[in-house]
Amino acid sequence: MRIGMQLAYSGGFTETAAELGDYEKAGLDIVFVPEAYSFDAVSQLGFLAARTERVELASGILPIYTRTPTLTAMTAAGLDYVSGGRFTLGLGSSGPQVIEGFHGVPYDAPLGRTREIIEICRAVWRRERVEYQGKHYTLPLPADQGTGLGKPLKLINHPVRERIPIFIAAIGPKNVELAAELAEGWQPFFFHPERARDVWGGPLAAGGARRDPSLGPLDVVVGAPLAIGEGTEELLDLMRPMFALYIGGMGAKGRNFYNSLAQRYGYEKEAALIQDLYLAGKKKEAEAAVPEELLRANALIGPEGHVRERLAAYAEAGATTLTVTPLAGDHRSRVALIERLRAWTT
Repeated sequence: MRIGMQLAYSGGFTETAAELGDYEKAGLDIVFVPEAYSFDAVSQLGFLAARTERVELASGILPIYTRTPTLTAMTAAGLDYVSGGRFTLGLGSSGPQVIEGFHGVPYDAPLGRTREIIEICRAVWRRERVEYQGKHYTLPLPADQGTGLGKPLKLINHPVRERIPIFIAAIGPKNVELAAELAEGWQPFFFHPERARDVWGGPLAAGGARRDPSLGPLDVVVGAPLAIGEGTEELLDLMRPMFALYIGGMGAKGRNFYNSLAQRYGYEKEAALIQDLYLAGKKKEAEAAVPEELLRANALIGPEGHVRERLAAYAEAGATTLTVTPLAGDHRSRVALIERLRAWTT
């Protein structure tokens, strides 16, 4: 099982980057840099490429709406080049709040757009002259929609790899099916090992049945906070604000993907209560309403025996990469957690 980390959305990036070398030496396999509406992920990934030697670098995620497909391909090829072939392109649809609210772009057809972007990216990396007629993207632009001077072009540079790994962040059934069909990796959110198969087993099987064998096995990338030892259980409460935000506040009623996921996990009443409280401005009450069982299932927090049991549960559920957030009071202790986890998963 690979060990990964995700950098914070905002603040402290320079300090985190300076510490990343220690995590790399401790056995960290991959680091994810997210992109929401803080600094862009690409500039940070380029910075990290120069500061690291072995660890893989991944966007976690680049929203599909904020760049053209060919710019996404160019960016991935550039990051793969400066990192010496260590980049993974993480893609996702984000949500209407960010895409429409911050970028002013319609949030439409995430499934169709994701499929077409992947097809275009792989054509660019193969250095084909890109001619593409899709429902959402057409290359080059038809003469009747432009100057008539556009012509098919291919990437000038020779990429380090003609197939850069693609991960898709997805939690909806159709999105997960698409990831299992087309991507090298899948990044779910709020991964509950004991209930994951019931929620996602069907979509994974359906997509996997159409999967190109050359893609290899699907890399299942799941996240969890990490703390090992007696008395660490109280750290579970640190997860409450994020769970309340996503289940309660990431979208209106009927359009919150994370609320729907919590319901599919079997927390229908709890998800409805969290959303009602959060949308009413009662954030602390919403945090308190997050079931402790859900927090425990999504964490590697507790005594050594418990954490080892949770690791086994993740492995049994199909997780192949664990993206952890080490919880400790100082940098040396956080590095020690990665070293300990590395020893258990080798």
